[in-house]
Amino acid sequence: MFDLDTRSLAAELLNMSKERGFTVATVESCTGGLVCGALTAIAGSSSMVQGGLITYANEAKAALAGVPVEMIARHGAVSEPVARAMAEGGRERLDATFAVSITGVAGPGGGSVEKPVGLVHFACAGPAGTHHRERRFGEQSRDEIRRLSVLEALDLLRETVLTGP
Repeated sequence: MFDLDTRSLAAELLNMSKERGFTVATVESCTGGLVCGALTAIAGSSSMVQGGLITYANEAKAALAGVPVEMIARHGAVSEPVARAMAEGGRERLDATFAVSITGVAGPGGGSVEKPVGLVHFACAGPAGTHHRERRFGEQSRDEIRRLSVLEALDLLRETVLTGP
């Protein structure tokens, strides 16, 4: 189901988490649960993966991850503040050591000059704080933007777990 790069990165992340006694969670918008799916595709993942929230709609971001409605209205769903709030809310609500979030414009429509197709914000919340990344994957296919987003989210989570709490 997942390509070799995705499976390898997910397995590496889970092995590191297991060795360190960490748990992980996901809060996903444009990837619709693919990151959590990649993690749970690895045998033994149940001891590290707390769960995943699919917060595709703005209402779900607020209700499930606790993102303030005013923040979404002010910055838009695809923004650094919302990505950070999603990760922090998911970490708290799923009681995980680390939580990664993804919010972006996967296309083919929905983009604007300010927030074009391919713009994706990532955040990873942990005991030492929340890290953010912004990627602009460009006008690629929806599937490719989502695939690249899964890899980026797993990489951000791996790097954050590596540095520890």
